This record gives sequence, C-alpha cells and structure tokens, in this order.
Amino acid sequence: MEAAQTLQFDIMVAGGGVAGCAAALQAARQGKQVVLVEKAVQLGGLATTGIVNLFEPMCNGRGTQIIKGMAQEFLDLARRYGWDDLPAEWQQGEPGQGNTNRRLICHYSAPIFALVLCKLLSDAGVTLMFDTVVTDVEARKGHICSATVFNKSGYTRLCAGMYIDTTGDADLLHYAGVPTAKQGNYHTYAGYGLNLDTCQKAVENRDVGKLYFDIPGGNASRTGKNHPEGMPLWDGTDGEQVSRYFQTNQLEVLSRIQNDDRKSRDIVMLPAMHQFRTTRHIIGNHVLQKEDVFRHFEDSVGAIGDCMSRDAIYEVPYGTLVRDDWDNILTAGRSAAAEGYAWEVLRVIPPAILTGQAAGLAAAMALDAGCPISQVEISPLQKALAATGVIIHFDDALIPPETK
Repeated sequence: MEAAQTLQFDIMVAGGGVAGCAAALQAARQGKQVVLVEKAVQLGGLATTGIVNLFEPMCNGRGTQIIKGMAQEFLDLARRYGWDDLPAEWQQGEPGQGNTNRRLICHYSAPIFALVLCKLLSDAGVTLMFDTVVTDVEARKGHICSATVFNKSGYTRLCAGMYIDTTGDADLLHYAGVPTAKQGNYHTYAGYGLNLDTCQKAVENRDVGKLYFDIPGGNASRTGKNHPEGMPLWDGTDGEQVSRYFQTNQLEVLSRIQNDDRKSRDIVMLPAMHQFRTTRHIIGNHVLQKEDVFRHFEDSVGAIGDCMSRDAIYEVPYGTLVRDDWDNILTAGRSAAAEGYAWEVLRVIPPAILTGQAAGLAAAMALDAGCPISQVEISPLQKALAATGVIIHFDDALIPPETK
C-alpha cells in the first residue's frame, strides 16, 4: 500500500529499547534530527515493557566498575524517582579493586524508568513514534533508501541519512536484506505478583520494592536449565511461534496461581512483549566470541564485564555493529554480532546501552564526514565516547594472573 506521507530525518532509529533510546539520545545530542519508531506505547523494551528490570553487573565482581558512560546515566535515572536495590557498597561510587565482592547490579521500577526515558528523549528533541511498526524497507546495492512504518495514521515513508536497527530482533536489517544469523530461545516468561506477606514486608521495611516477586510461566534459566524436555527452542522471529509462546506461558502462569487463596495475592504486571533474548543478530565485520575475553580490539567502542562470571572482561569491537558492504545502516543492543556465550554477555541492559550510545554517535559522525558507516574514524569515535566516561580499553592489571 502506498504511504500517505513521506518524512525526512537525519537518523532513523527502529526500536525503543534501552539501546535505541541511547542511540537516539546520543545522535540528538550531536545536533541531528532523529526519529525513533517503537511498536509499544512506552520506551525501554525488555527493560520496561518486558519487565526484565535489572541492570546486570556493570563491574568485574571485585569492586571495579567496567561499564560507564550513558549506561551509568541511565542507571542513575532509573533510580531517581523509583525504588531500587543498588547494593550499599556501590551507593557512594566505586568501592575500588579488591574492596568488595558484591556486584554492581540493580533492580528498579520498570514503569517509572519508562516515564523517565520518555522525558529524557522528549527533552532532547527526538521525534517519538509510538504504536508504530516497520513494515518494509527499500534498499538498493547496500544502501537503505527508506523504511515504511504503519500506525493509526496509515503508512508513512521515513527517509534518513542513517538507519539504526535496535529492534532487538534485527527486523530492519532483515527486511533490508542485510545478512543476519538466528538462535532459538529457552522457555522463560515471568510476571510480577504480590501477596499479603510481601505487602507486610514492604510496610515493615518502608520499601515498596519489596512488594513484588516473580510469577513464572516457563521457568528455564539463561543456560537452559528447566527447559521442558522435548520442547523445541522458541523462534522469536516467527509470528505463529510468538503467539503460541504467549498462549503457552500465560496458561502456565494461571495454572500456578489458580489454587491460591484469591484474596491473598495478585498479579500486578505481565510482560507486554516477548522475553526472548537471542533472536537475530547482524553478521558484522566481527562476531564476538567467548574466546575474545581479555582481548583488546583497536576498534573497541567500550569494555564490558561478564554478567555471569567475575573477572572476565570483553571489549566490544565497532565491527560488531556494522558491515563493510552496507553504507548507512548499523545496529546495537541484542542484535549486535555475537555468538553463543558471548551473545549472552553482550545482550543485557548495560552493554546494550553502551553499543546504542556508540551507534548513535557513529551515525552522526558518518553524516558529518559524508562517509559510509563502516568507515567512521575510530580514534575520534573512541575519544568522544571516553569523554562521557566510557572505558574504551580495560586495564590489563584486572586480568587474573592464572588466565594470563
């Protein structure tokens, strides 16, 4: 169907999760006209709509913070107006190497964080298109010409100089024909509930964050423990499977609570989007591997810790966000290029914010330089990221002696 209107922007960001918010915000701070397209009616993606409201560890597990920059800015905002459970050791800043084994990790109010993100991007002048989905991409010879979106106004054609895919599922990349890889997902789904006991606990501690507990449907861990025997992995890029995922899990949640005293508990939040973690990713110039741990990259856009293991540190190459044969599209967040265990490390909230920030800055720099996105000068990109607090290259002194 023909688009009712055509709109022009410097940069289009597809997907309003934390990576997309970071990309749009950074690009807007560089003076670019940015539109952010989000299929839900709030920002934050899995971190809000999906109620995976956890800043995974931003440290090395020994008291040294690894992930900073806009990730720290977003963490501070997530805590500003709502409850949180940041460990006491980190509330006055970085304890320092060897001073604690408590990790820099934090739950927060998902709805309040969504509201804060809306204000942050609104104040920065980002054009927000809520309740809007990408339906088609026009591409020729490694170049995106336009993207068509649909909402209550009908179809709109968005033209931009640069496109950033932060859909989490690499939808924009896929529609354009950019090479991507897929991976299945374990059976996991959880909502939030409260009961009389947690209400009492919250009152006694004067802490509303203690109201809630997880009510799972599928209860598989991120490594597959408790995944039902014989159940295929979920393909988050197949419409029929996504529908069946919600149906299966919602029925499982009901079965878990249906015999409870109905006046003793309630379900207060169910995820309004799937909770898949690994669906599609770009096949970038570099695909991050588990073996890249403690490896330095000349084109690093930031260091990240390992959310599941102390001490391990990775650098994220710019090559995980781009391909040489596509000149005006890049990605960030869950669809950055990584495989297996490295995908688990790269996809969580703080690294997603870091790669989103890098993507937004790189897109703006490419427009200013008039160059393909893969040819952005790395040194100025790194310098600009470092100026916001991002650690580009980790200190080798943090590598445990036994691994050297």
